[in-house]
Amino acid sequence: MSSGAPEVSEVAALEEDERRLALDRFGNDDAWRLGSLLAGLARERGAAVTIGIRRGAQQLFHCALPGTSADNDAWIARKCRVVERYGESSFLVGARFRAKGRTFEESSRLDPDHYAAHGGAFPLRVRGTGVVGAVAVSGLAQAEDHALVVEGLERFLAES
Repeated sequence: MSSGAPEVSEVAALEEDERRLALDRFGNDDAWRLGSLLAGLARERGAAVTIGIRRGAQQLFHCALPGTSADNDAWIARKCRVVERYGESSFLVGARFRAKGRTFEESSRLDPDHYAAHGGAFPLRVRGTGVVGAVAVSGLAQAEDHALVVEGLERFLAES
């Protein structure tokens, strides 16, 4: 994805990812499997990332790989707040603002110390229930954080 304003097709592709990556269920054991899968992918690539998975207010999984810091935890919290508020991935929310020629920081009226519409946090949507939590990655460029989460969810669903 480009760093400038996203094309409509990019927003549509992000929306389609969210539709197709819905889950049948999501429990504590699922969080462990998804988080471990993401950690394995990151380790294979030598990616210094932090991974967090939440269901509601409860943190179910956390992994900070070598080369990360507490700043990555703060980014995860800010991106997950966007998922909680909008019910969509942090990357999609930011892309929608950019598609309108605005920035999330200037136009959302939300405190940027608490909310970040940058790629890397993705809603955990259970069919028939809605968004039950979020999975997030921090440490790469925002499009790469998002892509890692999407790949992890694709593999998770393929193995389920």
